[in-house]
Amino acid sequence: MGRRVLITGLASFWGGLLARHLEADPSVDVIVGIDTDDPVVELERTEFVRTDDSYSILARLVRSTQVDTVIHAGLVVNSALVPARRLHEKNVIGTMNLLAALGAENSRVTSLVVKSSALVYGSSRRDPTWFREESRRGAPARTVIERSLLEVEDYLRVFAEEYGAIRVAVLRCANVLGNDLVTLFSRALSMKLTPTIAGFDPQLQFVEQNDVVRAIEFAVAHDLEGVYNVAGDGRLPWSEIRAIAGRPPLLMSPLWTGLSTRPLARLGLLTVPPEALDLLRFGRGIDNRKLKRAGFEYRYTTSGAVHQFIENVRLRRVVRQPHPPYRYQGDVEAFFRRSPAIVRDQ
Repeated sequence: MGRRVLITGLASFWGGLLARHLEADPSVDVIVGIDTDDPVVELERTEFVRTDDSYSILARLVRSTQVDTVIHAGLVVNSALVPARRLHEKNVIGTMNLLAALGAENSRVTSLVVKSSALVYGSSRRDPTWFREESRRGAPARTVIERSLLEVEDYLRVFAEEYGAIRVAVLRCANVLGNDLVTLFSRALSMKLTPTIAGFDPQLQFVEQNDVVRAIEFAVAHDLEGVYNVAGDGRLPWSEIRAIAGRPPLLMSPLWTGLSTRPLARLGLLTVPPEALDLLRFGRGIDNRKLKRAGFEYRYTTSGAVHQFIENVRLRRVVRQPHPPYRYQGDVEAFFRRSPAIVRDQ
């Protein structure tokens, strides 16, 4: 028998992309995805189950499907996306309910892979050049998103110690750039003027979106345990990244910077959350050697990820989207998957 996989956050960019990749893997027999919202990509054999923010249905689902592998792709890593209360519900309460379901007596789960974020390290003037997996933050967590992710990782650490039969791998990802992913940095580098805090030129690190997916698949396939940083080699100054993109700076005051970003948000151009303002001041670097030692090979460096992204931005200006975006319709999906009227491939 092949793997039976449960993915949290199926409606997120990462959940949908991972499900699509796993559907092409013949060693995976069953894929079940859960989320509060409809999937945003078309999937062939992934079963979708709607749930609430706290994943209250998880215990029943884990018991009924007898999944052996769980990919926790539902963590929110951008505080601009949801209100603080919902962020805590999705990240902290959702993870607690997930771990309770996995630790139940009737659970057959042996592997849990969690997509986390380098936000757990924070960003301050007291940081080391490179954060290793065991490094401490240079300053206490000030933002809601960072506190929630640190709390999540505390629960994961305790769970891994108490349930030794379940392998727990936590992947802390650097800022991601990719052709399909919309983030603060992808939007900033697509604007005519790129937000820059006057007097600061932070060293930033990126990882290409497909390297993130490959890292998660690698963690699943190789039964990894522990914490791993996921990031491309090297860092680049923000000024050099802007130059590659051909974007002049939009200078923001180093004092009351949060206030100076509000007009961008009101115009619908860019919402800059508090955790990103720290990064635009001090930058961050995370050591990626532990995952390499486990056998993983990156396809892109930080520079490669930036150049690849900028090239894709230029192509999108001249190539229009050939098809309308996918919209999930439960009754339509059920018809095409289960109706006897459909002629299946021979």
